Amino acid sequence: MRLNESLRTRTKAFGSSIIRAYVRLPKDREEIAVLGKQMLRSGTSVASHTREASRARSDSEFCSKLDVLLQEADETQLWIEFLIDDCLISDPDLPEIHREAGELPAIFTTMVSKIRGHL
Repeated sequence: MRLNESLRTRTKAFGSSIIRAYVRLPKDREEIAVLGKQMLRSGTSVASHTREASRARSDSEFCSKLDVLLQEADETQLWIEFLIDDCLISDPDLPEIHREAGELPAIFTTMVSKIRGHL
């Protein structure tokens, strides 16, 4: 299964937005530093798993890569929620990043469901 270029571009843009948000986080509080690194890791992983999925050798491998992507996107949403709700980070881009972290899995879940329906 091939991923179209627009999905690869969209997930890379998502990863870039994560990097920019991470750079803007204050690093003077340990909990923000830890949560920020977790967000950075899982958020950029969404793009890397998209790339890996696009090189899958089988539908099964494709779905497996996307399953990990789904987990990473969900985890990214959690770290953002902690940063906003518990650490009181008010970066105006975080709600949009959080929304995108929810939209991307919706797209990929549909793809996985269709493919698994044919396996």
